[in-house]
Amino acid sequence: MALGRALAVLLVSTGACAMALVTEASAASGDQEAGRALFVDKQCVRCHRPRGEAGAGPALEELRRPQGEMELAGRLWNHVPDMAATLEQEGSAWPPISAAEMADLMKYLLADRSRDPEPDIAKGQVTLLKKDCLKCHSLRHEGGSVRPDLAEPRADYESAAAWAATMWTHAPRMATMARQRGFSYPRFSGDEMANLIGLLRSASASPTRGPAAAPR
Repeated sequence: MALGRALAVLLVSTGACAMALVTEASAASGDQEAGRALFVDKQCVRCHRPRGEAGAGPALEELRRPQGEMELAGRLWNHVPDMAATLEQEGSAWPPISAAEMADLMKYLLADRSRDPEPDIAKGQVTLLKKDCLKCHSLRHEGGSVRPDLAEPRADYESAAAWAATMWTHAPRMATMARQRGFSYPRFSGDEMANLIGLLRSASASPTRGPAAAPR
């Protein structure tokens, strides 16, 4: 099945269930004070100082502002290449962040799930293609060879904190891979991340179509 046709089938078959899945997805509440402590413990405060104080990264106020959770996940994704380069120059390790810790950090950074729009599956399809996700990954066995297939059921599609924690672990490797393969690291803005994950969440919940999965 051609990729365009496969995506068209996906759009039709998943659009009806997308809103129900968004409603059912659970979101960790997080704790703002725990997030404040993590911001210090993970050394974020070294680069992200209050406005007017010297810091290598964007001011704290630029990070800590009213925003959607998926919007923040996209902003964290965008931040990875610069942060990875800085840590590499310093000889510092990439700081691990669990899903529970990410929920606390999101709370501290004033991310609110209600500020994210309801996912638009058609726009999610456009984002998937525009960001060249399928150069590396596959969707229902169409696209690249990097596993897992994006339509496979995943618990981390069900909350922004879980997804952000997963991408926080994955994105440095992806940034390196993008550089090695000579293509641009994708950046997200506005509701693009919410729409993309809405599409992938719906795909993972729908009956598989297209070629059978290759044996693992």
